[in-house]
Amino acid sequence: MRKQMIHDAAYEVATQVRAVEDTIDSALAEIAELQARIMRANSLAKVGFAAVHPTLEQLATAVSGLVATRGAIVGCHAALADAKGHVPGLRTVALGDEGECPPASGHADLRIVA
Repeated sequence: MRKQMIHDAAYEVATQVRAVEDTIDSALAEIAELQARIMRANSLAKVGFAAVHPTLEQLATAVSGLVATRGAIVGCHAALADAKGHVPGLRTVALGDEGECPPASGHADLRIVA
C-alpha cells in the first residue's frame, strides 16, 4: 500500500514537472508570436522605429526571465531525478516506454513500472 502511494506521488510530481515545462515553452512561443505581431503592426502603421522600442525591451526582459525560469526548472527536473535514487522503491522505476518522465501527451492508462 505504502509503496503504491509513493509510486503514485512520484508519478504526480513527474507529470506536474512536465506540465510546468510545457507551460513555460508555450509562454515563450506566445511571446515570440506577440513580438512578431507587434513588429507587423508597427510596420503597417508606418510609425517611427522608436514607437514600439520600449514595448520590445519589456518583452525581451520577460523572455530573459522565462528563459532563466526554464533553466531553473531543468535543474529542478535533474535534482528530482537524482533524488529518486534515494527513495526506496523508486530507484528502478521508469514511467512509460521512453525515459524516466511521462511523455508530454501521456495516456490515461499509463502505469508506473517497477
